[in-house]
Amino acid sequence: MAEIEAHAVRKVYSGRSGSVTAIDGLDFAARSGELVSIVGPSGCGKSTFLYIVGGFIAPSGGSVTVDGVPVKGPGPSRGIVFQEFSLFPWKTVLGNVAYGLSGPRRERAARARRYVELVKLGGFERAYPKDLSGGMKQRVALARALIMDPDVLLMDEPFAAVDAQTRSTLQSELLQIWERSRMTVVFVTHSVDEALYLSDRVYVLSQRPARVREVLEVGLPRPREREAILALPGYRELHARIWSLLEA
Repeated sequence: MAEIEAHAVRKVYSGRSGSVTAIDGLDFAARSGELVSIVGPSGCGKSTFLYIVGGFIAPSGGSVTVDGVPVKGPGPSRGIVFQEFSLFPWKTVLGNVAYGLSGPRRERAARARRYVELVKLGGFERAYPKDLSGGMKQRVALARALIMDPDVLLMDEPFAAVDAQTRSTLQSELLQIWERSRMTVVFVTHSVDEALYLSDRVYVLSQRPARVREVLEVGLPRPREREAILALPGYRELHARIWSLLEA
């Protein structure tokens, strides 16, 4: 578990035709063990900010720290799950999950099998990505991130490419894993329903250049049952508030 703090983060992309400011003065915080979602209009800079936290993109200004240590690049303490599955097509499920591990081959395989079971893919260890559904591929990607035992899990619209029923199942399974591990999770999504179902807090960003419009405490009881929270007045009020911010 780890605490994330970002202060006055700015990102400017420069090219031959000029410069584009993607993020301008964004402040963000995720407490240790918290699940925080980020929502905002398409193209506003949500993914860019996530990749800055992951160390894949350097900010043009401001600072990002994890447990007080400045982020200077990618590291094993920050796992990431992309919207695209990003699996190695020539590796099996087991090979994809074990990728990045070190140590004796037998130990790596045994550890990978445990995580394959964790994401409910037991029996598919020898399957290749071409033989898997979209939801199964994303389970492999999640297992590959979790196996490194990260303090922080960064998720960039990880369930956007699957059908509605699979998305609902994956959301519930993510919550079950998170409730056991209590790692810090930052979850980027376009779905207000997804953000409210999963999160402790929701950051709502503005149009590009991204700034924080509002931070909402979700405050819905855990563990969460989807049908139960949908009936709560607090859920409806939060949902309406986020939509009003996005439409403004």
